Amino acid sequence: MDIFPISLKLQAEPCLIVGGGHVAYRKAYLLQQAGASISVIAPEIEDELLKIVEQSKGQYFPYTFQQLFPQNNNEQAIQNLELEQSHFELKHYRLVIAATDQKETNQQVFNACEAEKILVNSVDDPPHCRFMVPAIIDRSPLIISVATNGQSPVLSRQIRTQLEASIPHAMGKLAAFSGQWRKAVKEKIVNPDERRIFWEDLYASPLKEHVFNDRLAEANQLIEQALIEWSKPKGEVYLVGAGPGDPELLTLKALRLMQQADVVIYDRLVSEPILNLCRRDAIKVYVGKARSNHSVPQEGINALLVKYASEGKRVCRLKGGDPFIFGRGGEEIQELFAAGISFQVVPGITAASGCSAYAGIPLTHRDYAQSVRFLTGHLKEGSPELPWDELVYEHQTLVLYMGLMGLETICQKLIAHGQRPDMPVALISKGTTPEQKVVVGTLADIAAKVTEHQIHAPTLTIIGEVVSLREQLQWQ
Repeated sequence: MDIFPISLKLQAEPCLIVGGGHVAYRKAYLLQQAGASISVIAPEIEDELLKIVEQSKGQYFPYTFQQLFPQNNNEQAIQNLELEQSHFELKHYRLVIAATDQKETNQQVFNACEAEKILVNSVDDPPHCRFMVPAIIDRSPLIISVATNGQSPVLSRQIRTQLEASIPHAMGKLAAFSGQWRKAVKEKIVNPDERRIFWEDLYASPLKEHVFNDRLAEANQLIEQALIEWSKPKGEVYLVGAGPGDPELLTLKALRLMQQADVVIYDRLVSEPILNLCRRDAIKVYVGKARSNHSVPQEGINALLVKYASEGKRVCRLKGGDPFIFGRGGEEIQELFAAGISFQVVPGITAASGCSAYAGIPLTHRDYAQSVRFLTGHLKEGSPELPWDELVYEHQTLVLYMGLMGLETICQKLIAHGQRPDMPVALISKGTTPEQKVVVGTLADIAAKVTEHQIHAPTLTIIGEVVSLREQLQWQ
């Protein structure tokens, strides 16, 4: 995060704008909406801007910034000023905006404000900004801002437009209504985590519709009843499939539960962009498992789920891919069932469908494969336990999870049981992510290509004639 977003209270606070044109007017209008008292320094000023200055009880100084704030002792301030010099001291202002088209003036304003530790923004001049003015969605008292650290204001405005369409105008009424009840709820529910759960449950109830439609009597009755019936929340576990890596492949339900969980227990296949979508202040516990290197054994993971849920916390068990496809999700919820812990299961896009799609390899095709089998290539006692005779079928696609270490043995076994050596094979490493790498070969030569192309886990293996379609269908 390159910038730290804050919300300033500026009611009746003095703010200064350097510049008197239309750009200055736009910034003054925003400050006026926030209740600020706005003063302007400019040799000339637009009529609409002057009205804002007068309405906000600010002052207009018809001078250049250089006249009022000489850069060095050899320069003299303008003579015969109607006001004392003290009226122009920057320390009187909460924030300053340089809205001129003169870079030298913007830099001078910035330097002067920096010396006084005053927040300063130079319009369309990021190097001379201590704060940025974001694109704003006003649903007062709900305010939403979008910023790009001054890199792309147009993009900020486009995102604001998209959000405007999805956030009801009445959402501000809901925020104001909630504020009226905040003190009573805080007195009743002292624990902040439990209080957050109370509000989240309320917002999932008919409360929103009551407030949106001005049925405030019903809304008040609903919240009164909720406070009467409130009891300490019971813990729950969300077994969430995070998909193969691309955060845009998350389901809406997965994202919602990730945002409300108190604890996130995640494995090594969960990508950092996905983890960053979890609630920022949630406890995050890494339990990653790699071959011969288990950060936390499965029994320990099960115990953690029970422990946190027993403490009344909402726990998100975040797993790469789908939790029920080689994800040991079944084992984990068996443990939760035995302990009497409530749970939900949220399917995710499994690596087979996600990685194959991003590699341009359909798992089935009328001309090449009428069936597909998901298999684990994990070796047990040096040899994968697979039904080899069932796997040797021309019009079938095989998808191997965790098969990289035993790939050479798997290829040899398939060939030994009658599969043709030139059957196409694809290795998809870190599929659906920006680091995705795809290597194509045959049963006879694919194992040798692992070292040649420096393929590392996590890697998915696809065996079947459908791999030959990648040359036509690849789009990534």
